[in-house]
Amino acid sequence: MTDVLAADGTEVDAVVVGGGPAGLAAALWLGRYRRSVVVVDSQQYRSAAVEHSHGYLGRDPQTPVELLERGREELLAYPTASVRTSSVAGISVRSDGLFAVSLADGDLVAHRVVLATGVRDAFPAVRGFDDHYGASVFHCPACDGYEARERDVVAIGWDAHLVGFASTLLNWARSVTVVTDGHRFAGDEACRTTLGDNGIELVEQGAVEFVGSRGALEAVLLADGRRLPASLVFFSLAHEPQVALATALGCALDDDGYVVVDRQGETDVPGVYAAGDITPGLQLVQVAAASGVVAGVGAAQSFFGKTGAPTSPAPGPDPRVRDPTAPHDG
Repeated sequence: MTDVLAADGTEVDAVVVGGGPAGLAAALWLGRYRRSVVVVDSQQYRSAAVEHSHGYLGRDPQTPVELLERGREELLAYPTASVRTSSVAGISVRSDGLFAVSLADGDLVAHRVVLATGVRDAFPAVRGFDDHYGASVFHCPACDGYEARERDVVAIGWDAHLVGFASTLLNWARSVTVVTDGHRFAGDEACRTTLGDNGIELVEQGAVEFVGSRGALEAVLLADGRRLPASLVFFSLAHEPQVALATALGCALDDDGYVVVDRQGETDVPGVYAAGDITPGLQLVQVAAASGVVAGVGAAQSFFGKTGAPTSPAPGPDPRVRDPTAPHDG
């Protein structure tokens, strides 16, 4: 990768904001189409503390950090791709239709932007959380529920949706106890009845400490001194899609606050694509990577028949537009 492609103020075909699975996958496919692409990677990964992720065909289990390391290596094998460790302060549309991308340490100009900024989770304020998160404490039943099979599980949260969250865990767990971490449970009587009917105890107390060593959780210590036996904890407090750049650009969001995209991964703002957990759908690593592929290919193919950045190859014809003078059947 030559330095000129990542220099301040350089014009490139695409800037990808986010160096997780979605962003790297999008950039890799842009690279395969010989488009100049810069990934701006803040290195703040949702799965940074997770020891193993599952369900990725051919890579089950895998270490998420190692997946990203391998992804960067594969991306940088393409000479038109680079990764820049920085953060994006803002993106604006210039008068010529290109995008001015302001970084914490400089600026870039892009013909296309792919947003893969992910989601930020709210964590429970429980002593020992950092020691156990990613080994015995998780936020995603679909991702890590299998590891709860025939085990005692605590689910931390207090919103009404905890009914479904905790009940889902019974697909694997021997027992599930909901701990509201000192809050009053926000669900109505019907929610409480459903929990009871499913054999899920509701404990409206604070969780003080996760007891045990990493990978060997024993219990959750409650504010009244009670120790709830638990070898796994799942929490669902809040998770916020990181859509500040998308909203500043005028991208439409759905009712849940996620960025709306079409079948090519493009938002309703021309030239702006989005992928990964900031878009609607399952929040799984393989889904994020797949949506990155869709956005990367969509962004790359949007250059068919068009001139991109000065560093890019001459445009080929747009195969999606049929030549009316060409012979055809019928």
